[in-house]
Amino acid sequence: MIITGMDHFQSVCKRKMVDWYNKNRPEIDIDLSNVFVVWSCKTLQNYKCLASTTISGDGIYAEYTYNGDKQELYEDVYKKLTNACHTEE
Repeated sequence: MIITGMDHFQSVCKRKMVDWYNKNRPEIDIDLSNVFVVWSCKTLQNYKCLASTTISGDGIYAEYTYNGDKQELYEDVYKKLTNACHTEE
């Protein structure tokens, strides 16, 4: 896999997120319109992207890392377990 720029990388990540979601959560079928990029960056030849879905309450997000030296894309998928507000140390 050769990534040609940030737009291309984000597009690949969003497609991978759709593929993962439809394979692992078959009760809900999503497409690219349900996926958005939370954050992404490029450092030297490597890219990183955090993506999530518009599916209310699912708490699923994915982290994609592209290793430019090996031309490999790594995918880590997470589920938010808690959301707490702390006002003191």
